[in-house]
Amino acid sequence: MTTSAKRRRVLTIGHSYAWTGNRRLPHEISKASGGRWEVAVAGPSYYRGNPRFGDFRSQRLSRNQNETVEVHGVPMYFTNRIHVALYGDPLRRLMQQHWDVIHCWEEPYILSGAQLALWTPRSSVLTYVTYQNINKQYPPPFNATERYAMRRADGWMAGSHTVEAALLQRPMYRSRPHCLAGLGVDVEAFTPDAASRHETRAMLGWADSDVPVIGYLGRFTEAKGISLIMRALDRLTEPWRALIIGGGECEPALRAWAQKYGDRVRIRTDVTQGHVPRFLNAMDMLLGPSQTTPIWREQFGRMLVEAFACGVPVIASDSGEIPYVVGDAGMVIGERDEDAWVAAITELLCSPQRRHELSARGLARVRSTYAWSVVGPKYLDFFETLVAQKQHAAKAA
Repeated sequence: MTTSAKRRRVLTIGHSYAWTGNRRLPHEISKASGGRWEVAVAGPSYYRGNPRFGDFRSQRLSRNQNETVEVHGVPMYFTNRIHVALYGDPLRRLMQQHWDVIHCWEEPYILSGAQLALWTPRSSVLTYVTYQNINKQYPPPFNATERYAMRRADGWMAGSHTVEAALLQRPMYRSRPHCLAGLGVDVEAFTPDAASRHETRAMLGWADSDVPVIGYLGRFTEAKGISLIMRALDRLTEPWRALIIGGGECEPALRAWAQKYGDRVRIRTDVTQGHVPRFLNAMDMLLGPSQTTPIWREQFGRMLVEAFACGVPVIASDSGEIPYVVGDAGMVIGERDEDAWVAAITELLCSPQRRHELSARGLARVRSTYAWSVVGPKYLDFFETLVAQKQHAAKAA
């Protein structure tokens, strides 16, 4: 396409876009297009979090002066129950403009997924990103919501290998084009930083300690393995400290457990998205002990690639997508093999050389596979494929 050709337009919509850091993908899509695509973002003007579901902080959308894409804050209601959340009419009006692609970062089975399908003009390509990696049969009204959204969809994007495998079992997904395009990480914001490491440890009261820090970042829930962390750390015989960041329903039990360790354990529920890299840099290893349940298994594990990008060694369970994400760049342990968890943590506590090796592997993996500059072009390629298919079908009709 020449520079004089008409630019294509994509509107990408998602409740997670209330957070500035989650808007890196649209910027990478715009950059990868070399000016051939105009990219706009729509997200809730205000997102009300729900601690029960791990959304331990509400967020008001703010615009960064360095953003290179157009950002629209729109009303969204009932966000503390995301399955029934709905967008307000300003988004419908925005969607009525000419868009070659409307890209929905909402699950097809939730109410807003069907709402966006209803509002998408027939002339626009509609595609969803989904992270549902269990082949579930939803109760009403969500079963009808999913059917409606997928009948309208021109394609879908699987957020992981396990999502792809689960959803290709279902005719409504098999009958639509799809691609595998997961999450990325901002390797400029998440990067090894010795100064941040020193400053954060000093703030935590550990400035003069060379005792390794065991870290966790995520929801405080049984499914995320909080109980396993407590049991495994109780069994360690080597010196250790622990930095546990997040929030959720297990916080009272976690704080009660931590009391017996005094200043060896720091629990932080106040860490904003922009400060996550500095706290990751304070860690000597990150634990990702997700536990599969009848209704959930790990869908990706963003904290794993963020740790990789900061040069932090990773020990993670084999739940869901984790083995695909980690590959040979970290240690993957049976999710319920407590003895193996204790042994793996002990190995890293005792071996700076092993920690250095895994740090290097993680950095190499994230830069080759999970940097947004690698992930973004995959989305753009899929958009262009769907537009070409829609144009071909229109000519053939």
